This record gives sequence, structure tokens and C-alpha cells, in this order.
Amino acid sequence: MPESLPTIPLASRATASGQRRGWVRQALLLALAMSCGVLVANNPFRPSSENPDATARGYLRFKEILSYVDRDYADSVDTEGLADYAVAQMLEKLDPHSVFIPARDREKTDAFLQSDYDGVGIEFNVFRDTMTVVSPLSGGPAEQAGIQSGDQILSIGGKRVSGGHLSTSQLTALLRGPRGTSVAMDVRRRHVGHPLSLSIARSRIPNTSVDAAYLIDDQTGYIKVSRFASSTYDEFKAALADLRRQGLTRLVLDLRGNPGGYLDRATRLADEFIGGSRKIVYTDGKGEQYDSQTYAKVAGEFEEGALVVLVDEGSASAAEVVAGALQDHDRAILVGRRTFGKGLVQQPIPLSDGGELRLTIARYYTPAGRSIQKPYGANYAEYSAELTGRSARGELQSADSIHFAKELRFRTDHGRTVYGGGGIMPDVFVPRDSVSHSAYFTRLLSHGVARAFALNFYQTHKAELEGLRFEQFNATFRITDAQLASLTAQAAQDKVTADAATVRRCAPLLRNQLKAYIARSAYGSIAYYTVLREQDAELQQALHAVNDNTAQLALLGK
Repeated sequence: MPESLPTIPLASRATASGQRRGWVRQALLLALAMSCGVLVANNPFRPSSENPDATARGYLRFKEILSYVDRDYADSVDTEGLADYAVAQMLEKLDPHSVFIPARDREKTDAFLQSDYDGVGIEFNVFRDTMTVVSPLSGGPAEQAGIQSGDQILSIGGKRVSGGHLSTSQLTALLRGPRGTSVAMDVRRRHVGHPLSLSIARSRIPNTSVDAAYLIDDQTGYIKVSRFASSTYDEFKAALADLRRQGLTRLVLDLRGNPGGYLDRATRLADEFIGGSRKIVYTDGKGEQYDSQTYAKVAGEFEEGALVVLVDEGSASAAEVVAGALQDHDRAILVGRRTFGKGLVQQPIPLSDGGELRLTIARYYTPAGRSIQKPYGANYAEYSAELTGRSARGELQSADSIHFAKELRFRTDHGRTVYGGGGIMPDVFVPRDSVSHSAYFTRLLSHGVARAFALNFYQTHKAELEGLRFEQFNATFRITDAQLASLTAQAAQDKVTADAATVRRCAPLLRNQLKAYIARSAYGSIAYYTVLREQDAELQQALHAVNDNTAQLALLGK
């Protein structure tokens, strides 16, 4: 894991955002959609009340009860914890996305939307309770101090971490700290007989949200946006301009797994594709204070040219704002599966104790008038399990399993039928790969087995790989049957087991994932995404759509 992000139970941020998304990500997705979602960056909130007398009575009642509990209850109680619990339960009664973030959790939740952080710049994997460096950030403090891919970190700041049963979030916390401070590490390196003692000075580390941007061929670009953080628009603008200089005339924008973020960053990104002064999104709240309408206003970098947007059940909130606007204006073909369905806007409100209330202040609507928020009612548990329910209903395998109410029908600029009331349905449906979401494949990734195997292979064959150009490697390299058998045997030692038939079903995907991991260590992130493309059915369908001139002309009504 890189030290900058909340815990993701996969091998790395770059790999987690680009690789197959298994059931282990669903809990993370929901948590991020709850705490992140669509956020307005400014804070026009002013404390007031529609019914001040009722508010005062409720406050006094709660204060009185909590005081009695604290003073007279039979056992000692954590009154602060009880208050936090009561607040959380109260907000659940409103909607699934209004949340209270205690002061102790603010740093972790805020990090998701920050453009940088203070740390040492290490991406790591945890396997068999051993913290192993996947790669140091290029030019970062760890690389400058001599940290290398494959190094095993034994201790951080005097605290033993190898065999310490620490979570990735705990390890991340040890690596991070104020810039200028130093952290001591003991490191074990292959072929070195004794541990190395290093002191690394922390500095500002970029926390990028554009995970990949490259040309697939002479004209077709690919840009992966993992979230809408503070620097996302600037990153995207620079990446798009660079691809345009290289000859880009058509683009695949990948918003799969993007849980949202700042609304203004999302609308500015959408404005790069939408010409004139057409509406991008509007919000409707209580009274007029939180009502807003956002229109295209700049001469965008890519207002013409074939555009395909990849979405899935992990695309939420601000990602749905972008996808909905582009679909309503017939500017892009959407490929993938129905999006998450979060159409509520949260206002971050700082609290006096350092905590934060993220309160739903409005609903957002696409230009055609669609509300994307799926039903939530009063049952929080059912709402939390909705993604699992899609799988049970067969929705992730067949578009015919998805049913929209007729009264939620809307029209795009050129008269195509689209629906509101629960996510955005893509124009081209692609079933979810059942193998990549199988329990066995997911456990191989979440336990770090596949990443550890690939990293060990890279270390063993580093000299050979350095003698190959990536193009040669990609054309000729293949994971052998013996290597695959070695991986499954290693996994079995760590109680990740499967029968022979399951291993056979996963074999093509496993070979591709291992090759991609090796390519990333040897040649970088673009090589990683290039290899993964071979087994990415959604991206392959997107490439077909972006190259289909007939489909593009039909979409544009020409």
C-alpha cells in the first residue's frame, strides 16, 4: 500500500484502482461513497433552525439522559463514545450519506481528497505478516535514501513491524509524519547478510488521482481517474494536453471504481468535453440557499472527437455527475454497468472538537432532470447490501435483469431514452467477469500472494528483464504452468486453497495479473495497464466503441 491512502485490501493504489474489482472492495466502496461522495468545497453553512424550540428540547433531553447514564449507570461507561454512537444513529435516520467523522478519523478521511501528504514515498505489500517494498516513489525520500523494490522492512521508528500483525493503516501511520522529521528503518535486503539501518527524512509526497494516461495506439488515448480530489482537474488537464500533443483524436475515460469527491473538480472536467454553455448539473436543496446550476463555460480541450466513458457499480457521486452530463448531451458512449446511484450532495461542516459533520444539503440532477440517487428509505442495512443484491438478481450479468420505472424515463439532447432513480445505465452493457470476482482470485490478491510472487520473480530475474524492452517482454513473456503451480502451492501454504477446476478457470486471469505486476516493477505503471488491457473485457468493448464511427455518428444524431 502507499502510505497516502485509506486501507484498500489489495496490493497497491495503482493496482487497486486499475485491476479487477472483487467483493472485498464493496465494503470499501460503500464507505468511500458514504464519507466522500459529492462534496461542495466551500462552506456557506450558517447555524440556524426551522424549529428552534424543538431543537432546544431535543438537546436538553439528550443532555439530561447522558448525564444520568454517566452518573448513575451500574458500570463505568464511555460517555463520549455513547454520544458518537447516538449521533451516528441520528444521521442514519436522515439518509445513508450524512455522516459524522470524529476528530481522530479526520486525517484518514481527508487524505483521500488531498493532492499530497507528508511521508517517505513507499508503496508496499504485506505478505505473511512481512512488509515488503513494491517500489519507492521516483525521486521521493525513500528512493533517495536507497530503498529498493523487494526490501523487507523490519522496523519503523524503533517499532518492530515484521511479524507484528499490524494492519496496513497502522503501517501507513508509522511511515507518515510532519515533513522535515526523520524516521529510522531497519531493512532486510536480498543477498545482504545483515539488516540495513536507514534514516529517511519525510517530505511532501504527491497523491495523484489520475492513475494512468497514455496512448493505446497512434490516436486513441486512455485516462484513468480514480477520484475527484483537490488536484484532479489540474492533473487531468495536463494529461489530456500531453496526449493531444502526441496525436490523440479519440479518448477512453475510465471512471470505474471512482467513488466521487469534489463536485467542482468533476464539473470542470466535464466542461473539457461539453461545448457552448450547456448545463452540466444542478442541485436542489431546502429553500434557495443550496440550489445551484452549473454550466459549461470554457473552451474545452476535447469538445469534439470520439469519447467513451467506462463506468461500473463502483462509479459514484461526482463520477456519476460527469457520466450523466456526457450521456444527456450525447457527447459520449457509456460502457460498462449501472453506476452506484448516489445523488446527494454533502456539505463538510467543521465542528468545535475537531470532528466534521458531512450533512446532505441537496440532491443533484443531470441536465435532463434525472435524479441518480437510488432508494434508501429507513433501512440502512438494506441500502448497504444493495450492491450484493444486484449480483443476486443477475443484474451484473445481464442488462435484461435491470428494470426502470416508466415514470423515470428521460430524453437526451438527441431523443435517446435514459432513466433516473438509481444510478446511470450505460449505453453498452458489459457483464461483470465472474472469474475476476471469484472468492479464490480475490483472496489471492487481498492476501498479497500474487503480488509477492511477482515481486520475487522480478528480483530473481531483474538483470534479464533490464535487458529487454517492454515491447519485447510483452510480446514474448508468459507465465508457465510450473510457475502457476508454484503460485498456487505458495497460496495453499497460506490457506488460500482451491480445487483444480477453480485454478484452471482462474489461470488466464492469473497469468495476466502476474505478468502485469512484473511489468510494473520492471517498466512502470503504463506497462502495467498495457498488460492488463489484454484481459479487460470492458476496456476492449470501449475500444471497439471509440473506433466505431457508425456508432459515434448515431450517438451525435448525424
